[in-house]
Amino acid sequence: GTARINERSVVILAEDFTVKGGSIGHPNAAKRTRLVRLALEQQLPLVLILDGAGERASNQSERYPSSPNDLQLVADLQGQVPVVSLVLGTSAGHGALTGVFADLIIMSEGSVMFTAGPPLVQASLGLDTSPEELGGARMHTRESGVAHNRGNTEQDCFAMARYFLSLLPQRAGEPLPENRNKPGAARRSVDRLADIIPPQANQVYDVHHVINELADSQTLFELQPEYGRSIVTALARIGGVPCLLLANQPAVQAGAITREAAEKACHFIDMASNFGLPLISLLDNPGVMPGPEAETSGVLKAAALMFSAQRRYRGRKVIVTLRKAFGFG
Repeated sequence: GTARINERSVVILAEDFTVKGGSIGHPNAAKRTRLVRLALEQQLPLVLILDGAGERASNQSERYPSSPNDLQLVADLQGQVPVVSLVLGTSAGHGALTGVFADLIIMSEGSVMFTAGPPLVQASLGLDTSPEELGGARMHTRESGVAHNRGNTEQDCFAMARYFLSLLPQRAGEPLPENRNKPGAARRSVDRLADIIPPQANQVYDVHHVINELADSQTLFELQPEYGRSIVTALARIGGVPCLLLANQPAVQAGAITREAAEKACHFIDMASNFGLPLISLLDNPGVMPGPEAETSGVLKAAALMFSAQRRYRGRKVIVTLRKAFGFG
C-alpha cells in the first residue's frame, strides 16, 4: 500500500513469508503489478520488502494475469523515483530479480537472496548447497556485489532505508531536500586535511578521514562499504546539500581501479545523475589495476563503463586531485 516516510508519500510492497512462504500466485502477482504501477503513475518512491519464495510452480499451467508485470514495471521505474529493496528473509526467483533493480539494496544479517534455492540447485545441477552459500547477506555485500549494505537487525535496515530516502528528492527533477540552515551546515575550516594527506605519493592514508572532514557532522552514509573497497562511495550533506562522494582509497590496493570498485562507482554515479545529487570526486590513484587477475576479471570493460558514467553525468561536479590521478581514475 502507501505510507509516509520522512513526511513524504511512498509505495510499499511487502512479501509475507508466513502466508504460503511469501510465494507469488496470480492474485498477488496482480496486486504487485498494481502497486508498482501506482508508484510509476504517481511518481512515488518504491520500497520493496522481500521475504518470499518467488513464483508458485502452479503458475506455469495458468495464463499470467498481468502484462507488463511488476518486474517489467520496476525496471521502467529506474531513474524516475528512488527504489529501495530490503531483503529481510529468503528472497528467491521473481522477488529477487525484482529487488535488484533498486537504487539501494539492503540485506539483514542472516537473510539470503538467489535465483533458485538448494532443492532446485540439487535437482538441476546435482549440487548440495546451503542457502548461505547460494546467496547469503555477507556473500552478496562482500563478494558478488549484488547487495549494497548489510544491517545487523531489521531495525538497522529500516533506518538505512529511511536515511537514504531522506537525502534524495521524491522523484527525478525535483529539488534536493537541502538543510542549509542547520548548525552543522555552517562554513568551517578544513585545515586538518593538510595533516591527514601525506605529501609523499606512495604513503598510505585512510580516505575516510578526508571524507569525515568534508561532510557535515553526523550525515555520512557509506554505500556498499564491503565491496570494491579501493573506491569509497558515500552519501553525505556538505553545507546542508546532499551529495555523492566518490573517493579513491589509498589504504586498499593503493586506490587502484578494480572491476568491483568500478562497478560500484558506476551504479552510484548513475543514481546521482538521475536524482540531481552533486558529485564530489576525490582522486588519489595510480590508475586501473594491472595484472593477469585484473585483466581476467574484465577490469578494462568495468573501468570504461565507470568512465562513461562520469562522462554522462550532467549535474554539479567538483573534482579534487588529492595527490595523483592516472588513466580512468
